[in-house]
Amino acid sequence: MTTLVIGGAGYIGSHVVRLLSDRGERVIVVDDLSTGLRARVEGSDLVELVELDVTRPDAAEKLAFQLRASGADAVIHFAAHKQVGQSVAKPELYWHDNIGGLANVLAACANAEVRDVVFSSSAAVYGVPDVDLVTEDLTPAPINPYGATKYVGEWMLADAERAHGMRTVALRYFNVAGAGHPELADTAVMNLVPIVLDALDRGEQPRVFGDDYDTPDGTCIRDYVHAEDLAEAHVAALDYLRGEDRPHRVFNVGTGTGSSVLEVLDAIARATGTEITPEIAPRRPGDPARLVCSTDRIEETLGWRATHDLDEIVTSAVQARRLA
Repeated sequence: MTTLVIGGAGYIGSHVVRLLSDRGERVIVVDDLSTGLRARVEGSDLVELVELDVTRPDAAEKLAFQLRASGADAVIHFAAHKQVGQSVAKPELYWHDNIGGLANVLAACANAEVRDVVFSSSAAVYGVPDVDLVTEDLTPAPINPYGATKYVGEWMLADAERAHGMRTVALRYFNVAGAGHPELADTAVMNLVPIVLDALDRGEQPRVFGDDYDTPDGTCIRDYVHAEDLAEAHVAALDYLRGEDRPHRVFNVGTGTGSSVLEVLDAIARATGTEITPEIAPRRPGDPARLVCSTDRIEETLGWRATHDLDEIVTSAVQARRLA
């Protein structure tokens, strides 16, 4: 089997590429290397890198050629902009690239008669849900352009199923951190764990935005999932699409367990042996007090369950950063 992985040189994509190649599957990585790293996908005879920006006007034609030439039977699509703040400041960039890129991917799949597509979605589609556990049945209500583009992407998958007979899955990620291998570490400083590690490296204390939420320690609670567990979820979704019984197209990916910001800082302090005294800053607009997912659907349907806890996630991130 051959899978085309778009954005496969990125942080999460490279974890999936490694798992697929380790189980003997051929992988065609399509990446423009704007944020992805060539080194993440080098070293395997089963992996080929094709440099291509999927938002270009000619991308659909070039992708269709790669699908036909490689004999790929499935696509996993990661490539997208994913900074919430940037999406608010530059919404046109997110609508053009996130939606336009996916449109090119789906057009290429239709042209090449590739039916199976796994799409990288996000918990950002839920907005600010006022529930203890977020289930897939909750009506999405994104509050920023990033989340909106992911939700529209899910509509596009459903339309492609109706129009072209495609079989699709959207995985709604919660908070991803950690590294399955040091060379696949998250090099961007966008999420809590790398932001804190970056601050400590610069001799600074991290900031905590709000300590007066209705949570046990007053700080926001989030569901943190290890990058390796998330990669396993993609492989499980791919196998699901290749099967016969596919009653669902959307799955949450998390642990079902929440950790507060202060709990994450404590885990980082243990992993680094560093005392952390955070600076408390005002709340950020739009931050829900708690965002934790129900994992019942993915566990029951795909047989997938996260296996790494918060300390393992943080320790892997710290070790990867030291070895980078």
